Amino acid sequence: MRSSRRARHIEITDQIRRHWDRQAPRYDRMMDRMERLFLDGSREWLCSKAGGNTLEVAIGTGRNLPHYPDQVNLTGIDLSPRMLEIARERAHTLGVQVDLREADAQHLPFADASFDTVVCALSLCAVPDLDATVTEMRRVLRPGGQLLLLDHVRPTFLPVRWLLLTIQGLMNVFDPGNGEQMMRRPLLTVREHGFTVEQRDRFKAGVIERLAARKPD
Repeated sequence: MRSSRRARHIEITDQIRRHWDRQAPRYDRMMDRMERLFLDGSREWLCSKAGGNTLEVAIGTGRNLPHYPDQVNLTGIDLSPRMLEIARERAHTLGVQVDLREADAQHLPFADASFDTVVCALSLCAVPDLDATVTEMRRVLRPGGQLLLLDHVRPTFLPVRWLLLTIQGLMNVFDPGNGEQMMRRPLLTVREHGFTVEQRDRFKAGVIERLAARKPD
């Protein structure tokens, strides 16, 4: 049974990797408009709070790179090699020092208590196992370290919720393996893992949520 679950996990993870490899060449063009409409400076909000040894989980094409404070010692992981290629080019262009690695958010290749800050933007909606991912984020954070999250979540406004459910259904038909879960609430999982939520904002009909939480000392 355990081996079959492991095989299924590998299969799903590979599907999601292939999906994001396909998306990589057009991802930035797609996100430019979406961010203007929905994010309201949320990347700046998120990254400005980072400090010390910082891990960005699912760094993608590196859209957060311009917004980190200079003193941050940054590491970024992503499942998609093609997304990481673009992130490396962006880091070079910006002159930003970052250690970029291909890795699975559900199995982070770092020792316990390695980081002062863990950041994740617009990606917990797509990991196969949200609980396992938050477990790993908590593990690699030092006691008292901070978790900074930004994501689209289950909307509070019912017509928008129905619209997103329809979009997700269409994506699952026409782009199987995309991994999107539009009705998630990472906040609930973060609290279940014992984090103290210090700041939380929710806007755009409840679709966008950003939060700053702290691991207990």
